[in-house]
Amino acid sequence: MLTGIVAGLAAGALWGLVFVAPRMTPGLSSVDLAAGRFISYGAVAALVMLLTWRSHKLPTVRQAMAALGMSLLGFTGYYLLLVLAIQHAGTEVPTLIIGTIPIWAMLLGKPHGLKWSSLIPGLLLTSAGLVLMMHVMSASQPVVAGHAGTHFWWGVLLAVAATVCWTAYAILNTAWLKRHPEVNATEWANWLGVATGVGAVILWLVAGSSSKELLAPDNIAWTAIILIAIGVGSAWLATILWNMASQRLSASLCGQMIVSETLFALIYSYAWDRQWPSAIPLLACVCFILGILASIRAHRQPADAV
Repeated sequence: MLTGIVAGLAAGALWGLVFVAPRMTPGLSSVDLAAGRFISYGAVAALVMLLTWRSHKLPTVRQAMAALGMSLLGFTGYYLLLVLAIQHAGTEVPTLIIGTIPIWAMLLGKPHGLKWSSLIPGLLLTSAGLVLMMHVMSASQPVVAGHAGTHFWWGVLLAVAATVCWTAYAILNTAWLKRHPEVNATEWANWLGVATGVGAVILWLVAGSSSKELLAPDNIAWTAIILIAIGVGSAWLATILWNMASQRLSASLCGQMIVSETLFALIYSYAWDRQWPSAIPLLACVCFILGILASIRAHRQPADAV
């Protein structure tokens, strides 16, 4: 259990870097940033598979289709829905809806034999942290005028669809790995990476900027370094760590580990700004930490081993 918790927290720490990356690459659109990250992920995964082809087996047709489906749910499909939701409804409401993913994963992934009352402390603390962060966001990012009527509600539906996608990915990925212990965390991450890379190329061709626009900025070398870094760290390595956590923890506890992504994103953001968080974000961080500890305590069993 301890190995799974550490892996889950480490994955969250790497995912948190994605929230700072846009500030490090000004002028790069969100679609280009996501496509670049996922294409880098796919390239690294393909390279690792090529270099280790003698010691690692290739996926069967059924396994390849499973990887393709998971990549759509947890990577390219999820992100495309999120981008479209923000375009229709602004930033605030879709972010609020997406922020409930850890709660849904905890509720829907509850293992048999665990009492609902055991989850209440972790759920309440996590919910409190999310509410506090939404308060901070609403104060700093007022709702954009003009997001009303059909377009707004279409954006809300897209955000709900994105939430369903990633929640389903978190639960189904855990279930799939536990049903297939013969597939290790790295192999599965590589298969997901190749599928995600293909989807990212399609995403870039459909909604990304032209090659001429991407090569125009003066800081193209720095942008490429950031894209490769988050592709290797925040996608490939983070997925391996998340798979390790999914193999060792229940879906509900994995859901609680997702909160660490928000926690580390806050830490990185304030570190980038070189400032200390105000009282409300700091209180939200405390709630997230206590929520993680409460959930770990609820899932701990006397017979658990590392």
